[in-house]
Amino acid sequence: MAVELPIASNGRGYNGKMTCIVILSCMVAATGGIIFGYDIGISGGVTSMVPFLEKFFPDVYTKMKQDNKISNYCKFDSQLLTTFTSSLYIAGLIASFFASSITRSFGRKPSILVGGVAFLVGAALGGAALNIYMLILGRVLLGVGIGFANQSVPLYLSEMAPAKHRGAINNGFQFCVGIGVLSANLINFGTEKIKDGWGWRISLAMAAVPASILTLGAFFLPETPNSIIQNNKDHQKAKLMLQSIRGTHDVEQEFEDLIEASESASLLSAVMIGIVGSIMAAQLGDHGEISKKYVYLILVLICIYVAGFAWSWGPLGWLVPSEIFPLEIRSAAQSIAVAVNFLFTFIVAQTFLSMLCHFKYGTFFFFGGWVVVMTVFVYFLLPETKNVPIEQMDTVWREHLFWKRIVGDKSQGRQTVLP
Repeated sequence: MAVELPIASNGRGYNGKMTCIVILSCMVAATGGIIFGYDIGISGGVTSMVPFLEKFFPDVYTKMKQDNKISNYCKFDSQLLTTFTSSLYIAGLIASFFASSITRSFGRKPSILVGGVAFLVGAALGGAALNIYMLILGRVLLGVGIGFANQSVPLYLSEMAPAKHRGAINNGFQFCVGIGVLSANLINFGTEKIKDGWGWRISLAMAAVPASILTLGAFFLPETPNSIIQNNKDHQKAKLMLQSIRGTHDVEQEFEDLIEASESASLLSAVMIGIVGSIMAAQLGDHGEISKKYVYLILVLICIYVAGFAWSWGPLGWLVPSEIFPLEIRSAAQSIAVAVNFLFTFIVAQTFLSMLCHFKYGTFFFFGGWVVVMTVFVYFLLPETKNVPIEQMDTVWREHLFWKRIVGDKSQGRQTVLP
């Protein structure tokens, strides 16, 4: 069944429609973004709940309540607390490499399924945690789930989507991340008001909802034609799947490109704008409280930052790595991209509270400076990939003013594999 959204010819003239099977499959897969976003949003709110701190981080709670001389920048400076936060990212980093092998050997669908199951178990452990070890173990399993999901879901979306709509469909992953963050904050807002002090358990356990959707949905997801060709070498099955998801029997050109590609041998959102740091430095200082008008201004600036990130850096961080690599190395390359993302997120999560305590508002200028550096990098070194079929992406790099010196022409990049 096909929705009448014709796909324009791009370069090699692929045919097809945006079919219901593509839309539904991508909607299910994109819930992996909700999982990621929910965990981003839930951890900050939970670690500020008094009952949670009393139970698992009593030293932090005591320092907050009894030491009136401590700087506002240093109240949460605890290695144990940062370990709770950052353990997810180091687990995700390691898991992404294992996810590469599963994705390459068994397909995108099994990796999505493993990610959903791991996150489901992690959510259960977090909600039922009785001690810090159980809490961190649950957090580690959440990281494993995110590592698998973030490695496989962007690949799945890129390979299922028609070339013209690939960017929009992959942006759905980031949209779901935003939904997850919003849901987590709303849940934290409600559970914090529970008087008996067990609201944090609901916040952590509710992560099982998107995990259940992803896990159950993964059983019904079709495998991508790219993965079928790569793993099973069953060209007839891959062609039938391609015809099914494109809503037409005329897929010869795209299918030939998939075959040709298969035979070829060829991760920061934790930044803030500097002006927020300036206001905090001038108005909050080291021990005082910020006035309400500046609270509103900071809130507006944060919303502007989040909105800007959500339609620019956010989706591109997952879209670009998932589409620029050739099929034979796509799974491994996506794992490296995800691992680098998790590595730097882990470093930021592990060091941020200490940096905030020692550098104060200068911390925000530090991250703002990196945004400037990356803006320059993207402007000069990231080629435009819009409307380029995923199996012809090497052409973009061979025609780029800088990268063509490294990539070379097609005849240089192609090797002959002898039996």
